[in-house]
This record gives sequence, C-alpha cells and structure tokens, in this order.
Amino acid sequence: MESARGLLRSGPAARRTQAACRRATLSARMRRFHFAARARRALERQLRRVRGVERRVIALAPRGEPIGRALLSYIVDPFLAPPGRPLSTAHTQIWESREIGLILVRLGFAVDVIHWTNRAFRPRARYDLLIDVRLNLERLAPWVGADCLKVMHAETAHPDFYNPAQRARLAALARRRGIVLPPYKQIAPNRAIETADCATILGNERTQATYRFAGKPLYPVPISQPVLYPFPEDKDFGAARREFVWFGSGGLVHKGLDLVLDAFAARPDLALAVAGPVDRERGFERAYARELYATPNIRTLGWIDIAGPAFAELTRRTLALVYPSCSEGQSGGTVTCLHAGLVPVVTPEVGLDVAPEWGVVLAEPTVGALLGAVDELAARQPAELAAMARRAWEHARAHHTRERFSEAYRAQMLAILERFRPALRARVAA
Repeated sequence: MESARGLLRSGPAARRTQAACRRATLSARMRRFHFAARARRALERQLRRVRGVERRVIALAPRGEPIGRALLSYIVDPFLAPPGRPLSTAHTQIWESREIGLILVRLGFAVDVIHWTNRAFRPRARYDLLIDVRLNLERLAPWVGADCLKVMHAETAHPDFYNPAQRARLAALARRRGIVLPPYKQIAPNRAIETADCATILGNERTQATYRFAGKPLYPVPISQPVLYPFPEDKDFGAARREFVWFGSGGLVHKGLDLVLDAFAARPDLALAVAGPVDRERGFERAYARELYATPNIRTLGWIDIAGPAFAELTRRTLALVYPSCSEGQSGGTVTCLHAGLVPVVTPEVGLDVAPEWGVVLAEPTVGALLGAVDELAARQPAELAAMARRAWEHARAHHTRERFSEAYRAQMLAILERFRPALRARVAA
C-alpha cells in the first residue's frame, strides 16, 4: 500500500502545486531576463531624443571640386560617431550606411546624409543624386526634380511580399497551436521602387523578384559582415552534430522561431540554443515560455554580441543554424553564422543561394520538414559535416565581407552613372 506521502505527491492537489511552482519559476526567469534589456533600450531611446539624432543633417565634402551633390537617406548614427570609435555590430546597416556615404565622397560627390525616418527635411540645394531605402524617396522626388538621379537601396523584400508572408506565418501558427499574435514591425507601404530610376539591392533572385513588377533595373550588392572568424580547425563535429542554433533578431514568428521550437521540443535527443531578443516580444514569449525556459534540450540565451566570447563558444559547440525565415533582403544573421563555420538549414527567402555542398534549403516551412532536415544532417559522418562547414565558411569569406561590399557597391554605382548620367560618370576620378 502506498504511503500517505506518496498519495499526496501524486494526487491532483500536488500536481496543481507543482504546476504553480513551475509557472512561478518561469515568471521569475522571464522577469530577470527582461529587466536589463528594457533599461538599456529605454536609455538608448532617451539619448537619441536628447541628441536629436534623427533630425541631424551631416555634410561630407570630397577632396577638390565636387563633381556633383548627393543626398543619402539611410542611417545617420555612424556619421555622428567620434573618430576612431568602433561602430556597433548590432546590424550591418550601420556600417553599410557610412560606407555608402564614403564611397560617394570618394567618387567626388559632396554628400548630405539624413536619417531615413526624417520626414521633416526639405532640400535647400540642388542634388544630382538621391539615394533612399524606403520612405523618403517618393516624398523628396518633387523637391529634387526630374534631373536628379533617384536610386533606391533595397535592403528588404518589397512590402507587398514581406507583409503578407509574415501574416501567413501568423495565421499558420494560429491554426497549428491556437496562438494568436499581432504582426511585428510590418513595412510601411511605399512607392520607392516606382519613384526610383533604378535600385541597388541586397539579396538573391528570390528577393529581387519581389521588385521586378516595377520594371526598374536592379543592381545587386552583397551584405557585409562586421566580424571575421578563423575556421574552427579543432572543432569536434562528432560531438556537435546534434547541436543546433536559431540566431535572429526581432520578428520571431516571421523568422520561424515558433517552428523551430515546436520541432525541437518534440525531439529531446537534439539540442537547440535560441540566440535572439525574445524578451522584446512578450506575447510570443508567454506563449512559448515552456519551450523557451523549461524544456531541457532548449537553451534560451537572449541577444548575443557576435564580437564577444559567448558567440564564439556557442558556435564552437554547434553544428548548424536553423533559420526558416519567410522574407528577408539578405539575412545578415545567416551570413554571420556561415562566417563562424555553421552549416545553414534555411528557407529560400533568406536571400542567399545556398548550395547542397554546404547547406540545406528547406522544401517547405513546416515542423516536419525541419525535423527531416536536421535528422538527415545529424546522421552524416563528422568528416562530411566538417567539409560542409568549411565550404560554408569559404563561401562567406569570398562573398560577404566589408571589402566585398565596398567593391561591389562602387562598381554598381559606376554602372548606374554610366547608364543614367554618362556625363557625370565621365567626371569621376579614376
């Protein structure tokens, strides 16, 4: 006969008590996880308001007589950084914005730089070239006139593709799990590509296809990478082949974290690390609290600095990135993981042409397809996995560095000038 203590331990009251304890533990973990991040973001927002960052206009002058004037509407922050201070590696756009401005200066343009959200700026001078990412191009077009060459810099898929793709993922989650979440940072509708004469664009043909309806010439450039890592020669691929990571930023359902959590929660023999700002999407975090914080084979790490030791340790023990995003320009997080020697398991929408020799492209964004892909990968021999990882690393080194971005952007800008403003192109210094 069972003891009274045994009956109490297994009875309904005990199970309710245990469940309440688990919920309390999860809640405490989540509160600790949120506090520092919320305080940091609040301070950053306040500092930006005090400094008036998004209202600033930065003037850059070339050596000698300018060949023309250019207006760049992108990210103004890197132009405000003190000389010699390293730029943030939180997003590739920060360095890329500054580099575009410097390339224009080196070509001979006098450049004014504004933030892409600056809706108050009105041109007070004549411009020969206007470059914008989304919202300012149509607004500023009447001010700069028909003679100004207008170039969109497309760093995401078109909103008419991006927004419905995210809504479809949210609807799929509601059907699969009964979890209803709001859209996350949908892209504001704009007519930038229709207004532009042409566009430079991050991404592969999948990304470019979302803009082709406008009939404007597209000039692809590769996304950059701020940190370069040596290939992990001493990595134990036998030990790593059951270790995976989801590495991304905001838009957790958009970027497939729900699918990844559902897959790995069902497979305790596979390990998953979640590296991303899950604390910023409280509805998702609450819905997936058990998977994120109380599932033994899943570790939630939060946001990780790609230049820090935590990221190096994570990638040293991990085989592959699992990232089934529904829409990107070109995924910077995926490129970072390639540079770290991880094998990508991704959807075509990440904006990279992933070859079977060094990665896996998911046939469909489903839990079953994810499990099939990671199972097949984990079953391979360590030597084969090491060879795949090296090819992924070599691809990233060949195509996605800051130097490669600079070379490609300069070449494409010269090609644009040659096609649309040959007289201006002729004035560019050799």
